[in-house]
Amino acid sequence: MKKRVELKPEIEKIEPKQEPLVKAKDISFDFYGAQLEFDIPSGIKQANYYPHNQKGITSFFSSAASSAYDSFISEIGKVSKNMNLNDWGIYLLITKISDSIFTNQDNSKLLSWFIFNKMGYAVKVGLAKQHIVLMHYSDKIIYSTPNYSFSDKKYYAISNYDKGSIGRVFSYRQDYPGSTKPFDLSLLSLPKLPFNIKTKTLNFKQFGDEYSVSFEYNKNLIDFMDTYPQADYQTYFNAPMESKTFEDVALSLKKYIDGRKASDAMNFVLAFVQKSFKYERDNEQFGREKVMFAEETLFFDKSDCEDRAVLYTYLMKELFHVPVIGLKYKNHMSTAIYVPMDGDSVKVGSRKFIVADPTYVNATIGMSMPNYKSIKPQSYIEIGIK
Repeated sequence: MKKRVELKPEIEKIEPKQEPLVKAKDISFDFYGAQLEFDIPSGIKQANYYPHNQKGITSFFSSAASSAYDSFISEIGKVSKNMNLNDWGIYLLITKISDSIFTNQDNSKLLSWFIFNKMGYAVKVGLAKQHIVLMHYSDKIIYSTPNYSFSDKKYYAISNYDKGSIGRVFSYRQDYPGSTKPFDLSLLSLPKLPFNIKTKTLNFKQFGDEYSVSFEYNKNLIDFMDTYPQADYQTYFNAPMESKTFEDVALSLKKYIDGRKASDAMNFVLAFVQKSFKYERDNEQFGREKVMFAEETLFFDKSDCEDRAVLYTYLMKELFHVPVIGLKYKNHMSTAIYVPMDGDSVKVGSRKFIVADPTYVNATIGMSMPNYKSIKPQSYIEIGIK
C-alpha cells in the first residue's frame, strides 16, 4: 500500500501595505470647533522685529515679503471663504494664526499686519514705547477702542478694545500700495462653524398661564459672537439668527399665536421678550458695555433694553414681515412697528410707527414708558426687511 503524501498549500507572504505618511502642517489649532492647519513659509517663521524701532518693522516686513507667501495667503483666503467669515471672523483667524507662529506679541502683530495688507485691508502699524500697535481703518465707529486719525481716516487699535488708552503712537511711515479696504464689523450672514448643539427652554407667564419656548443653538456661534467689540447698533439689529434656532423659536411661538388676530399675536411675542429674561445692565453682567445679537439674547438668562430691542425687532421682521425700527433714547432703547394700531407713536419720514417696548413689562403695543412718552428719540435704527 502506497503511503499517501499530504500536500500543504503554499502560503503567499504578503507584505503589509505601507500607507504614505501625511506630513503634519506647521501649525494647527481649534477655531470655534473647526480644526485648522497651515504651512508657514520659512521666511515668515524667521522674520523678527529687531531692532525695536522703525528699522525693525522694515526688517520684519522684508523677511516676510521675500518668502514664498502666495500659497499661505491664498489658503487663508480659501478658509475664510469656506467658513463664510466676515471681517471680524477674518481678524480672529489671522490673529490665531499669528499667535500660533509667534509667542512674541510684537512679531505676531507684525505678521497680522503683513497678512491683512496682502488681503487688501487698510492697516497701519505704529510704535508705542517700542512695542507694535496694529491699527485698522474703519469708516464705522468701534466703541471703547483707541483710535488715531491719519488723513482724516480713523484707525482703530482693535486688540486694545476695552483696555484703555495706549498713549502716544508713532506710526510707521510706509503704507502698502493697493491696501485700501476698510474693516467692517457688519454681520449680514453667519459664519459656517461646526455644530456644538445645546438646548434651552425659556418660560414665562401671561395672564396667569404658563408658556415655554424651547430651541437648539450652536455654542460655537455663541462663543464667536461673545468676542465682538462694541459696534454700531445697525450691526446688531441687522444680523441674522442661526436658522435652526429661529425655526425652533418660531415653531414654539406659533403653537400659541396661530389663529389669533395679528395684533394679539404681536403682543404675545412682545410679552415673550419682556418676561423670559431677568433684567441686568451690561456693566453688572459683563463688566463692560455689550450689545447682544438676537442669538445671544436667547442664550443669556439676563439682558437689558438694547438686547431685547434687537431680539424683538428680529422676531417681528421674520414672523410678521412688518417694517420695524429701533428707538434710541438717552438712557433707553425701544422699538416701533409700522402697523395700523393705536397708541404712542413716532413719525419717521411720512410713516407713523407704533411704539412697542420689549423692556416695559406688561406693556402692550402702543405703550411707551412714562419717562419717554413725550420725548423724541435721539436716533432711529433702520432694519432691513426681507
